[in-house]
Amino acid sequence: MRIGELAARAGTTTRTLRYYESRGLLPARRGGNGYRTYDENDLKLLRQIRTLQDFGFDLEETRPFVECLRAGHPEGDSCPASLAGYRRKLDELDALIGELQAVRAKIGLRLAMAEGDPPLCELGGQEL
Repeated sequence: MRIGELAARAGTTTRTLRYYESRGLLPARRGGNGYRTYDENDLKLLRQIRTLQDFGFDLEETRPFVECLRAGHPEGDSCPASLAGYRRKLDELDALIGELQAVRAKIGLRLAMAEGDPPLCELGGQEL
């Protein structure tokens, strides 16, 4: 298939496909007429990239999954490097969750103090 068809089937743009190609994530094959050509495996690569990006992976973090698929594995997450990528992302998410929980606790404490008895006036901290 040509680049326009692949973009349509993958739900992306030809510009994005060219960018992925420039980053080495999508193969750069050309037919005899000079047009880029793609197959179902390329569509699978793109779907893997899109799914991972939906999960919060940046483009470079998708590379181990793409390389796993390109190596002939049926799934992009069946290789050790992909599993390590999942572990790193989970660690990152756990850290973010911890940070958000700490901020939430601080805001909850501030709210409890602000709603205390007697409540403080919004202007100048005066009692009502």
